[in-house]
Amino acid sequence: MWIWQQPEWPHFIWNEREIAPLLRKVRFHQGELLGKALGQSEDQQQVLLDTLLANIVHSSAIEGEKLNAFSVRSSLARRLGASEEKPYPTSQQSDGLAEIMLDAVNNLEGSLSLDRILHWHQCLFPKGYTLFNPIQGGQLRGSEPMQVVSGRIDKPTVHFEAPNRECLGSELQKFIDWFNQSRHDELLDPLLRAAITHLWFVTLHPLDDGNGRITRLLTDLALAQAEQQSVRFYAMSVSILEQRNAYYAILEKSQKGGVDITSWLVWFLNTLQATFDHVLAQIDQTVFKTNFWRKIELTQLTAEQVKVLNRMLDGDFEQGINTSQYQKVAKVSRATATRHLATLVEKGCLQKSAAGGRSTRYQLLNSIN
Repeated sequence: MWIWQQPEWPHFIWNEREIAPLLRKVRFHQGELLGKALGQSEDQQQVLLDTLLANIVHSSAIEGEKLNAFSVRSSLARRLGASEEKPYPTSQQSDGLAEIMLDAVNNLEGSLSLDRILHWHQCLFPKGYTLFNPIQGGQLRGSEPMQVVSGRIDKPTVHFEAPNRECLGSELQKFIDWFNQSRHDELLDPLLRAAITHLWFVTLHPLDDGNGRITRLLTDLALAQAEQQSVRFYAMSVSILEQRNAYYAILEKSQKGGVDITSWLVWFLNTLQATFDHVLAQIDQTVFKTNFWRKIELTQLTAEQVKVLNRMLDGDFEQGINTSQYQKVAKVSRATATRHLATLVEKGCLQKSAAGGRSTRYQLLNSIN
């Protein structure tokens, strides 16, 4: 029996003792992320643009579709009123992707409806989208059994089978009603609501294609309703793509058990935590980089030295850079590389490792923070 065939469906249960401490941890880092992100002096509009772009591109990549990121970025920028030095030609698809992403994170007060979901689907698959994918955007799937698969076309892995077409309409309406009502349920944590949203909709799989992307849009909508602002600073789809195999594995496992979804909630919260950790690390790196340059007199450095320092500040050469690597990045002679590195040590930009000879490496000065 699939989960939707259980007598208790869709009345999910979970182990509160296992979920509660994990939920507190994620909530703490969510608040930390929001505080740090809002405290950044950089252009918040550009941060939003980059985050939404990452969400769109990575969500499609999970399904094996590679988007033109430049086109999608230009579509987002135009809708956000952001300026671009070199706008890229957009398409009906990129404009549609931008529209539904912004609807999911901005239109928080609007009720969820079947029309809204089908409009999103229409934007995913505009008329004439591709000759090789005859999906009709904006309509529910047909009468054929819906199997959720991944892997090679000639050797797919079947993860689960969705509810049949006869009961799909009532099941979908039940989900939509719950989504609208649960937002005001004070006994249901909003992050758990987002996790349930994800599992419930992907279980229904009401569309011929694009179910995963619509599922993640609904998850973004639930998170945006829960957080108001911090969802604008992270893209959960990035972490899901990094754990793509584990993602399909937990979805498959969740379909084959009862209505106890503890394992799914643990996976979802851990993935959200990993997303927060990644963005927090990026913010800390940005702060470190800003403070680093604040204490350095750029006019005293060569263009090659600035280039290498920026590479190191961006996370390259975590173990430090040696003379050969400097020579390659800066495109200078070995003698010049040695002289440049000595100058950077003298000016307090780098510190020399204790190892000598060919093992000598130069690291960013830890005291500059």
